[in-house]
Amino acid sequence: MTYTDVNDSRTKPVSMSEALGQSEAFLSFQEQISQVAPIDRPVLILGERGTGKELAAARLHYLSNRWQKPLVTLNCAALTPTLIGSELFGYEKGAFTGAGTRQIGRFEQAADGTLFLDEIGNIPMEVQEKILRVVEYGSFERVGASRPVQVDVRIVAAANVDLSRMSAAGTFKQDLLDRLSFEVIYVPPLRFRKDDILLLANHFAGRMAFELEWSEIPELSAEAVAALEAYHWPGNVRELKNVVERAVYKSPTPVIQKISFDPFSSPYESLPGPAVPSVPATEQKNPFPPSSEKKDSFPGQDLREQPLKEAVALLEKYRLTEALDAARFNQKAAARNLGLTYDQFRGLKKKHGL
Repeated sequence: MTYTDVNDSRTKPVSMSEALGQSEAFLSFQEQISQVAPIDRPVLILGERGTGKELAAARLHYLSNRWQKPLVTLNCAALTPTLIGSELFGYEKGAFTGAGTRQIGRFEQAADGTLFLDEIGNIPMEVQEKILRVVEYGSFERVGASRPVQVDVRIVAAANVDLSRMSAAGTFKQDLLDRLSFEVIYVPPLRFRKDDILLLANHFAGRMAFELEWSEIPELSAEAVAALEAYHWPGNVRELKNVVERAVYKSPTPVIQKISFDPFSSPYESLPGPAVPSVPATEQKNPFPPSSEKKDSFPGQDLREQPLKEAVALLEKYRLTEALDAARFNQKAAARNLGLTYDQFRGLKKKHGL
């Protein structure tokens, strides 16, 4: 079974066959989906990157009473805050410069079906307020319109951040979190699904061999199996898929011997991070200490004396700068160390002018 992702003008089929597993954690997770799918209420899916939150949303839709209607997705992390509103609700002709025709938003595209909002933690507060109104009253207004539009849509949202903590910090509306969390489903990370690693690996290896038009079925050697089962899989199923497919296409024989977990590993790789010229201490603009200093040397006033928003901003800026310093200005490594996606990290970096 496949479904169409209409996140942009292109479409891509997502195979439901990748939702494979036999571990207790996986079967319990699938049972939770099966139980709540027919209940026509919002569902919140939480999980680390690469765990299959999009597949879980698709299963929720196809096991629901809306399965013959559209499943529309929007990756909220892929859009700027100013574009998210018009993508969700659409706009009228002439609503702003460049709006030459009426544009139907994702809510109307998903009429009578399911709208999957991935990375919902990236949605700005003013748009959260409008989504809350849709959840409560089933109505919204297109940008530039004066008449409300009625729509019947089931919302499934997903995040890999702590929305409860964001709500406590005032960056995510508590009312919206309450409405979306009729049921909360945690997608188990691969490290809790040890019994599924070999099953998934063989599945991905077979698919890659088929794509390469091999005449023989690939086989994982005992050394390859041991390496796969011993690894901690920070990128979860998505990382496993890449690792196995890479091993298959590089293997000179159908028996897969070598497993490479780091695609950036090379004897010719440059030093991590760009070369940074030394700057006299008096000319340094960074107000925060380098990561080699003690963590308790945070400068300035006690955060408890600051208003909440200013305190959160100071702490964010400090942690971003500290992570960049520790990763020698490798932004992807810094984002990974903070538990953020690369896009989330870059957004915060731009926000604080780093």
